[in-house]
Amino acid sequence: MKNFVVKTIANAGALAIAVLLLDKITLTGDSTGKKVGTLILVALVFGLVNFLVKPIVKVLTFPLFLLTLGLITLVVNALMLLLTSWVCGKLDLSFHVEGFWTAVLGGLIISIVSWALNIVLPDGKD
Repeated sequence: MKNFVVKTIANAGALAIAVLLLDKITLTGDSTGKKVGTLILVALVFGLVNFLVKPIVKVLTFPLFLLTLGLITLVVNALMLLLTSWVCGKLDLSFHVEGFWTAVLGGLIISIVSWALNIVLPDGKD
């Protein structure tokens, strides 16, 4: 359970950095509290998409992974971010990613920041 909370916080932090750095990834809200709450919910959706859909997509794109020496991972991460944006739209959460190339850059930012935060934050395996 502790590991789940840490990963959700790391995802929320990574998504917040992507929202701050990229104009075409938007998170709106009336107050800071609502933005933080929305960000946590978006992080949960993002984690769920990565848990359920990403392994299937990775298996299906394995030949492309070999062919591109792993660069297809950027596209897979972008697709997961776009899927998260779509699901958030259906759930009436104010998170939106505009365009594929924004999603590629956002996915790269989220991967790097999430990796760094997972190193810094305790993982609960003590």
